[in-house]
Amino acid sequence: MGQPPPALAAAPRKPRGRRLWFDLHSWVGLKLCLFMGFVCFTGTLAVLAHEIDWLLHPEIRVAPGPERASWGTMLAAARYTYPDWSLTAIEAPEGSRFAARVRARTAEGRLRFVWVDPYRGAVTGDTHWFNAHRFLRNTHRHLMLPVRYGVPLVAALSIPLAISLVSSLYIYRHWWRGFFAGPRRERPRRFWGDVHRLAGVWSLGFVALMALTGGWYLVESLGGGAGPPQKLQAAPAGMERVPNPAGASAAVIDRAVAEARARWPAFEVRAVTPGTGDETLLLQGEAEAILVRPRANAMAFTASDGAWIGRRDGRHMSVHQRIAEMADPLHFGNFAGLPVKLLWFLFGVLLTGLCVTGVYLYGLRVAEALRSATRRGRGSGVTAAAATGAAAAEMGSWRSAWRGMGRWRWLWVALLLTWLALLPLEAVK
Repeated sequence: MGQPPPALAAAPRKPRGRRLWFDLHSWVGLKLCLFMGFVCFTGTLAVLAHEIDWLLHPEIRVAPGPERASWGTMLAAARYTYPDWSLTAIEAPEGSRFAARVRARTAEGRLRFVWVDPYRGAVTGDTHWFNAHRFLRNTHRHLMLPVRYGVPLVAALSIPLAISLVSSLYIYRHWWRGFFAGPRRERPRRFWGDVHRLAGVWSLGFVALMALTGGWYLVESLGGGAGPPQKLQAAPAGMERVPNPAGASAAVIDRAVAEARARWPAFEVRAVTPGTGDETLLLQGEAEAILVRPRANAMAFTASDGAWIGRRDGRHMSVHQRIAEMADPLHFGNFAGLPVKLLWFLFGVLLTGLCVTGVYLYGLRVAEALRSATRRGRGSGVTAAAATGAAAAEMGSWRSAWRGMGRWRWLWVALLLTWLALLPLEAVK
């Protein structure tokens, strides 16, 4: 880690153990702040990505009605409006004022989203697949880099995040008393230090959760994933498989949904794959298993006539698979509607703010140390040192922090420029 920066010499003397933790906390926070802050910021926005798309695209906005259109009706409307497109799946709306989303591919092979009013069964329009949700997800997940490189690179931030969490508990003695300690306004360094600690104690649990789920993504990216859930594509023995490239008809889909509800009353359909290019009509959704993605619970039928094939129950997954399934809901807070999303967004703002205030505090410490050196130099008559210290102190806290990042800053700048260069290539897929 090298020698502690000059600013740290001005900090109050600490016991050796706490001092080491403080130096580690400061080094990790300063050297990685650009990358960490960017990932935290994009992740915070990604929590509300669907809501951002709702604001940007009128095709997604609908007025609630008294009744819901059936899944078959919605898919039939999309097929009628876009007869030359291949419709691969339809997904339930994100909220009461959202349209249902149909994943589609044009005759030219372009990916599009078709939006269907879930109350009236009418198509409201289509949009490009590269929307705010996709932009934020791909940026936050792998920086537009190839997945095999980008995911472990981003997920590796879980390690310094965990280090920052543990070290903060050693630095901030009696931290549990700080939940309602308001910032003191005596001077900027004390005020922003109190703000940093206040945000830190309130987001301790969230930081731990992000470190754990991020660590799991790192394990997955390095080959430790649980693998996909059990497939439900093999028809029972003796059942004839009839090729059906167009997928299940609207009538077959609605019969399958009705049978699924009869066989599994707790099952709520959230997505339908009509079996385009495959014989299997797949219904995915929510049931008794908590903190799992819709794919964990599924029922399969033949696309030709809706004959039942089997079901997949999230409760029967292995511990390894359950960990894999719960990572996304816990990481993005999308397991209990908009209120939890807003809570996750707030904690994301706090986490991003910790990156910013931590760097600013470093700059303030540098400025204070240089001013002290200037005063000492003038008092002892060392005019050259005093002049140097005065000039450096005038740089400002942010510039001091920028210089304190050392060569690491250029690594992160290069990485972010690479992300920016790859952005247009991702958008035209």
